[in-house]
Amino acid sequence: MNEPNNTQTQSPADLLTRWYAISDENPGLRARDAAAQLGVTEAELVAARCGDRVIRLTGPWSDLIKTLPDLGTVMALTRNNHAVHEKTGSFDNIQLFPPMGLVLNQEIDLRIFLNHWHIGFAVTEATEQGDRHSLQFFDADGTAIHKLYLRDPTKQQSFDQLVKTFAHTDQTPGLTISASTPPAQELADDDIDQEGLRRGWAALEDVHDFHQLLTKHGAGRVQALRLVGEEFAQPVVLDAFQTTLTQAAETTLPIMIFVGNPGVIQIHTGPVYHLKRVGGWFNVLDDGFNLHLVEESIASAWVVRKPSRDGTVTSLEIYDHDNQQIALMFGERKPGEAEREDWRQLLSTVNLTGASVT
Repeated sequence: MNEPNNTQTQSPADLLTRWYAISDENPGLRARDAAAQLGVTEAELVAARCGDRVIRLTGPWSDLIKTLPDLGTVMALTRNNHAVHEKTGSFDNIQLFPPMGLVLNQEIDLRIFLNHWHIGFAVTEATEQGDRHSLQFFDADGTAIHKLYLRDPTKQQSFDQLVKTFAHTDQTPGLTISASTPPAQELADDDIDQEGLRRGWAALEDVHDFHQLLTKHGAGRVQALRLVGEEFAQPVVLDAFQTTLTQAAETTLPIMIFVGNPGVIQIHTGPVYHLKRVGGWFNVLDDGFNLHLVEESIASAWVVRKPSRDGTVTSLEIYDHDNQQIALMFGERKPGEAEREDWRQLLSTVNLTGASVT
């Protein structure tokens, strides 16, 4: 169980004063980066503005999510420490069975884990284009889980009604958060039943059973990739994700890009077109879809093959220095369909690292 974080000593007013000072020195500084500079979480920084164009929200979050179609076109943003995934579209085809949930629209495609949705705010920010309205949700430790930005000005009344319905009774500035839970300690390689892991992997019938397989054997994700053998996982060069995106853009090959955190996985399906490197970030800058990837954060990259009832499903996966997942890429595919041959062909051209995986 998380313990309360009692290390914060500055008042919300003092925090705001420091925030405004560094914002004046760094115009355009994002709240997440400002929070890091100030030694607080992003949720604490937002909460310091409660009563000043920030309204604290309350759940049930599943009930709030059901009202999101009323907002029309929004920009949905999901990120982790190394990748930001932005999709513009509308919420539709929402399926909620707490603590899980699905949004299965072509544009907004999410997997939701509500046990990580603890804190919410409605935020209004002044920009050169006018006021920008958003809903922002955070984990118990103050880490951002998901954000929605209103894109349709004709839906302002719906936004205001949603905020009124889910406004918390306590709008006092400030926030008490919980300490982060460290990742579970992995077993030593020798303590993993490696043959059992390989047999279980070979017997997979649904890619969604993969997490259960890892849990059964007590293996971390990258650890399992190292141990399972080249039939199922091969290490590739660190820039494989960017190279594959570039080649997919050149051929307009439809792909799927997954970026997630403990509370949400967000998916883009379709071709990508406009790619650009800017200051250490590798970016997809398309209408309706933006991806921002910190290149130096990639510590390992893998081509991964999982059996399924529809045949082998192949992914390109990247991980950080703590073996935490940054992003996944697949060829576009629907359940019941075999994997695209052009996607397999593209991955066959990715350079291996030459490192042993056993």
